[in-house]
Amino acid sequence: MAKWIIAAALILGGQPALAGEPPPDKDLTVQLAPVALPVVVDGQLINYVFVTVKLNLAPTADGAFVRTKEPFFRDALVRAGHRAPFTVATDYTRVDEKRIRAEVMSDATAFVGRGKIKSVEIIKQVSQHHSDLPSPHSATRRPELIP
Repeated sequence: MAKWIIAAALILGGQPALAGEPPPDKDLTVQLAPVALPVVVDGQLINYVFVTVKLNLAPTADGAFVRTKEPFFRDALVRAGHRAPFTVATDYTRVDEKRIRAEVMSDATAFVGRGKIKSVEIIKQVSQHHSDLPSPHSATRRPELIP
């Protein structure tokens, strides 16, 4: 009999639900694995910034389903970052958070449906290089070669 009680407790999560108590909020966020985004200046790759993104889900979203789409979000972000880098002109150790949030929100409709993601947060940015980067203020366009 004790084995059945233990098995039932494991299946039910080990915590009995109280009568009238709403189920706990689960799956309110999904955190994406860090994504390496390039920092490009004058056509030259000078750095990578590893960005961790958190998706804040709407109450109607299925968190388990959104988690299955995590690789799609990361892939789309990497592709967008290589197509049009999220480089910040004043700091080559960071990327443009506003543009990243907009990109992820745009992709969210296609991946999980309209209204399933409330907001997107950039919770961490880690630069691969902190030194030996060109000065953002001294970056000038290379002179055009005229034959």
